[in-house]
Amino acid sequence: WVKPNWRKCARFRCGNETKVREHNRKLRKETKKKGVSKRPKKDLGVPSSAPFKEEVLREAEQRRLQIEEEKEKRKQAKKEERAQKRKKEKDAPTKEAEPKAKRARKDEAERKQKAVEKTTKRYLCSELNKVIEACDVVIEVLDARDPLGCRCPQLEETVLKKNKKLLFLLNKIDLVPKENAEKWIQCLQKELPVLAFKASMQIQDKTMQAKKSRITPSNGLLDRSRGAACFGNDSLSNLLTSYYTNSDREGALKVGLVGFPNVGKSSVINSVKGVLACNAGVKRGITRSMQEVHLMKNINLVDSPGIMAEDSNPAPALALRSLRVEEGLESELQAATTLLKHCDKTQVMLQYMVPDYRNPLEFLTIFAKKRGFLQKGGLANTDQAAAAFLGDWTGAKLSYHCKPPESAALPTYMSEETVAEMKKGWDLKKIKMANEDTLKGVKFPNPASSISFMSRGPTTGLLDVAEIHDKETKEPVEEPQQEQQEEEEEEEEVNVFSKWHKCIIQYLTHPSFWK
Repeated sequence: WVKPNWRKCARFRCGNETKVREHNRKLRKETKKKGVSKRPKKDLGVPSSAPFKEEVLREAEQRRLQIEEEKEKRKQAKKEERAQKRKKEKDAPTKEAEPKAKRARKDEAERKQKAVEKTTKRYLCSELNKVIEACDVVIEVLDARDPLGCRCPQLEETVLKKNKKLLFLLNKIDLVPKENAEKWIQCLQKELPVLAFKASMQIQDKTMQAKKSRITPSNGLLDRSRGAACFGNDSLSNLLTSYYTNSDREGALKVGLVGFPNVGKSSVINSVKGVLACNAGVKRGITRSMQEVHLMKNINLVDSPGIMAEDSNPAPALALRSLRVEEGLESELQAATTLLKHCDKTQVMLQYMVPDYRNPLEFLTIFAKKRGFLQKGGLANTDQAAAAFLGDWTGAKLSYHCKPPESAALPTYMSEETVAEMKKGWDLKKIKMANEDTLKGVKFPNPASSISFMSRGPTTGLLDVAEIHDKETKEPVEEPQQEQQEEEEEEEEVNVFSKWHKCIIQYLTHPSFWK
């Protein structure tokens, strides 16, 4: 690339300048003809022959002095404001002046504090009470593998006292033998209406560009897989529609789904809605606040956080339905050990295809090696194995069942009149037919492949916010303390370096080193 030469001969340069002068002369001539002048008009002042000349001049002078005074005041105010700003910046450095590491720690502490507020028992309990208060119908979702253990007497008593309609929904019926599911339906419908349900585990996200289709039973033509199949969704929709029609109420019907963690509240809403409307997963305590989902005209479903289990419950109930593992009060290894102690060893061996073991730790070691949960050196990672084992029991994967009680009396908070009142407004014949159709379509496991588990009875829950005493959250370390700790660490490093340096010098200066 060669730099261009912008030099021109005098003929071109002088010609351009002449044209410019000629153009400017023409513009001045046209402006003069129009009577436009660039010169500012001179202020001639007040004529001598004008009446009251002295008063007019005096007023003009006063106005000039007033304008100057206001200008001086504004100037002084800006000066004081700048002085105060400089003083404030000097006394307390701004956020931008703070070190990046310190500012990052501060922001992280604030973020954790906000996250902790939404995970406290007090907050979750208050959100659950909001759902009960806002809804007209409350559906208690029960895990079919242990329906009695998933019942909360405190919740049922609160709902009945508020004159709300209460309904049982028996979820995960595909994980128990068919005879067991039928017996539990017969046992529970003596108290309240029961609807059998099997939620879908493969709900499509509504934000995906793929074609969305409503969830269909397994005998449909779209999807025959066991995980994607859903049973009872149409029955629940028709049941709520008929109840709304017969009630002659004004406004939308709000239906709240409540229950302990991992019973499938969010999965039921997703299955009935047909799209991924609520977050759901194997991890317990995903839902942290109430969420309202529009189902159809005049009917809304409300998702709720899981019921908080009281610490006085039996150990197996806490291992399955509490959030002690997520809160860090109990390790996954302890929870898995508790469940293994209350299971039949032979059935566990057949279910997981493992040889005989002496204790739960040995089982988890064998299970970890079989699943490939290994640490460095080929050691079995029992913590990871315990997490997978606990996920099987709390999720919708492992098949286990509990025997229903042979003769069950009504709870103390429920009477014959209450039972009759709760069944009013529901079409019990349609519910019975819907349950029969659901049981016909579901693929049930073999009784021999299902683990027999001993239920510990209803689980006590926490609903009164005043009774909950959360542990005080650890406050973040204050900045001066953090700075002091950093200075102490730096001093220790300097002291260690100086000691090491002295030792090296003594060693090198020792006479024996040079011999």
